[in-house]
Amino acid sequence: MSPTRPPLRIAMHPADNVAIVANDGGLPAGTVFPDGLTLVDKVPQAHKVALVDIPEGGAVRRYDVVIGYALKPIPRGSWVHERLLRMPEARSLEGLPIATVRPEPLAPLKGYTFEGYRNADGSVGTRNILAITQTVQCVAGVTDFAVQRIKTELLPRYPNVDDVVALEHSYGCGVAIDAPDAVVPIRTLRNISLNPNFGGEVMVVSLGCEKLQPERLLPPGAIPLLDERSVADVGTSEEAKLDVVCLQDEAHVGFMSMVDSILRQAEVHLARLNARRRETVPASELVVGVQCGGSDAFSGVTANPAVGFCTDLLVRAGATVMFSEVTEVRDGIDQLTARAATPEVAQAMIDQMAWYDAYLQRGQVDRSANTTPGNKKGGLSNIVEKAMGSIVKSGSAPISGVVAPGEKARQKGLLYAATPASDFICGTLQLAAGMNLHVFTTGRGTPYGLAEAPVIKVATRSDLARRWHDLMDVNAGRIADGEACIEDMGWELFRLMLDVASGRKKTWAEQWKLHNQLVLFNPAPVT
Repeated sequence: MSPTRPPLRIAMHPADNVAIVANDGGLPAGTVFPDGLTLVDKVPQAHKVALVDIPEGGAVRRYDVVIGYALKPIPRGSWVHERLLRMPEARSLEGLPIATVRPEPLAPLKGYTFEGYRNADGSVGTRNILAITQTVQCVAGVTDFAVQRIKTELLPRYPNVDDVVALEHSYGCGVAIDAPDAVVPIRTLRNISLNPNFGGEVMVVSLGCEKLQPERLLPPGAIPLLDERSVADVGTSEEAKLDVVCLQDEAHVGFMSMVDSILRQAEVHLARLNARRRETVPASELVVGVQCGGSDAFSGVTANPAVGFCTDLLVRAGATVMFSEVTEVRDGIDQLTARAATPEVAQAMIDQMAWYDAYLQRGQVDRSANTTPGNKKGGLSNIVEKAMGSIVKSGSAPISGVVAPGEKARQKGLLYAATPASDFICGTLQLAAGMNLHVFTTGRGTPYGLAEAPVIKVATRSDLARRWHDLMDVNAGRIADGEACIEDMGWELFRLMLDVASGRKKTWAEQWKLHNQLVLFNPAPVT
């Protein structure tokens, strides 16, 4: 946006009494808007300006939702920031509207396809990756050393395999493995090992003495039956056997013998993966996780509405879309339960929120801890305002199901995947749910990425898209600049998804090989 552009502010609803400043760099005190509103203070970009005089104790409204109460009188034209607001109490989980919104069904979106890898269990991958599962953090160094050798020495021989990744984590031992909540990290790691982008090729590296034994992580029956092509390779139609390299086995004499064992077993899986080919599949085979991180006040204006429109397109095409982040939607729970497809779905959302409320209470953490210094610098005063912008990613479709932490998504449509708001934990749990493509919006900017699935990054502001031109895949800031509408950006994102899913395009995170370590959500105590 040009520095000489006339002053511009954006209000989200006619009933709002604040709007955000859209101009790059913000606007100085004394700036006069075309309607005569004059700024009393300098207001940074994305921060709020009072449109009317707000009395002490008066409600401050954005998205037609009360995001706070004025701690002192706020004159018209003033900068409205978090230090001037008292945050509202959290919405009670009692007396919520249950499955009351009944939108007209959207017309099915037919004829859209991508080129994917079909798996024996019926799922489809967007990438063809060898993943090496680890039962415990202790083996991470050895596995990483082996993976680097695999990439250098073996991978060039198998050109149809996209990558080799180690599923590194910090779980597996020194934990209360039999505690009731230990099921969450265990099933998370199990389901990540079976992610569609790994083609059903399961390989495990174990230490030997850890609490999380391979057979507990992946018990009999956990690995899908081999398909006919794999049967031809291995000469059996039996259930796939668990392939484990145990470092404490007596056969291993010295470090290099461990590494050699990992390479030897990896080559078996690489050969089978290399025989796979992309085939044309309907867009309904996409399993998309949407998430935001480093959010600002533009998130709910540009990027997230565009993602929400795209979410509706995906649901119309028969795909699966997951939105998440409990604490970042908790303050809009009434909106979500109203959109539930059935009372049972609404109750499942309430149950997940209640569980997480109790989890935070045990840790003596309240929801105000969610908003970061960066969120506040980006104009978000508190979690209520942040939640309103976050929910927009879910579009307008009915919410057809709920996925508990670590569980696998087992239906199509719009799903609520209950995860913490941490970027890395959320991404990890969406991978466990079966995500094969990720969309991540950001206003402040983050180099977030995943090795296990392509991540499409969407910038909320043109300034960020310009400065991080080789990290952001889509510039939704064009909406605020008046150069594009939400619908156009949603369609652009939808078409980009099909190209990325087909391997025709790589995201910036893929090109730079940027990825974060998996972070397992472990609500159980450590020992």
